[in-house]
Amino acid sequence: MADARPLQLLAEDPDDLAVMSAALQDAVAKVGDISFEGRARRLTIAFNRFRWEAGERQRVRSALQVGGVLSLQARKIRRDRPDAVIELLAIGFEPGEAPGGVVTLSFAGGGDLRAEVECIDAVLADVSDPWPTPRAPTHET
Repeated sequence: MADARPLQLLAEDPDDLAVMSAALQDAVAKVGDISFEGRARRLTIAFNRFRWEAGERQRVRSALQVGGVLSLQARKIRRDRPDAVIELLAIGFEPGEAPGGVVTLSFAGGGDLRAEVECIDAVLADVSDPWPTPRAPTHET
């Protein structure tokens, strides 16, 4: 049996964010699971994350939180459909005025979230026990 320890990651630079992106590749969420608190400058998303590190077909409920968010823009994400499912492809970072920049969450189908941040300050944590899933995500080569 694979290690079932919950994943807990902190990102403070682009390399950390790349590790977080790999852990979240193919995670799915409902649009209604995206929360932006403007006054607190915080973006939170609850995902069902595929546990790539497990070596088995498992998913786990995980939460991503990005702090220091100055503004948030959504493109091709239907906010009027909170039950719509979106699949995360990658998280990227475009440097701006140091130490800030833009954290971009890219989703299948061309949607994305662009968070202008003061600096990279992201946390990813598993918040449930893993469960088996019949399918593993596949990618065209």
